[in-house]
Amino acid sequence: MVMESQGTVIKIESSTTSAVTTITATVGYPTICTKASHGLTNGDVVTLTAFAGASAASMNSEVVMVQHVTSSTFSVPIDTTGGTLTAANGTATPVTWTTIGDVVDWDGPGGTATIIDTTNLAATAKGKLLGLPDEGSFTLGINWDYSDAGQLACHTARTNRTKKGFQITYSDSTVQTFDGYVMGLSTSGGVDDKVNGSITIEIDGAVATV
Repeated sequence: MVMESQGTVIKIESSTTSAVTTITATVGYPTICTKASHGLTNGDVVTLTAFAGASAASMNSEVVMVQHVTSSTFSVPIDTTGGTLTAANGTATPVTWTTIGDVVDWDGPGGTATIIDTTNLAATAKGKLLGLPDEGSFTLGINWDYSDAGQLACHTARTNRTKKGFQITYSDSTVQTFDGYVMGLSTSGGVDDKVNGSITIEIDGAVATV
């Protein structure tokens, strides 16, 4: 189905909200978390802490996107198959987001992987191995507005060289999240024109989609 770009919302990580505590996790892949009236929704990004049991190390300190939400359960994309997690110990602290305002277009996420040459002297054609995916960069075209909280947050992240989370919610409610560094923030203008801007984010790690 063709999706229209109008209505797409792009946000930058801003702070955290009240934690969901005493979560019971069921081992497997994905790991299922149970907590009545947890209040989370698909696409929320949470930091996991306080899990206990033999598999706790694979959960604690992980920042993950919530999926498969029901009123009392949600899943996280962590493989704990064959492990052990103690009941009613875990905590999930949601990230909150600030909308980057006055976005007029975007490009990305998208990238390539390195091609590793495996050719040897006995080969009759090039041998190749696909390297790790590189999600590349994400570029926003904006109407420059320094009073906009989202644009200002991007400026601050660039100045402080801080890695931030970013979230794209498309018009069909699909959500993508990723971490990145604001590498560039520039303006341009001319006679009988508005001040335009561009924000360039270098993506760090994978892009999660739900």
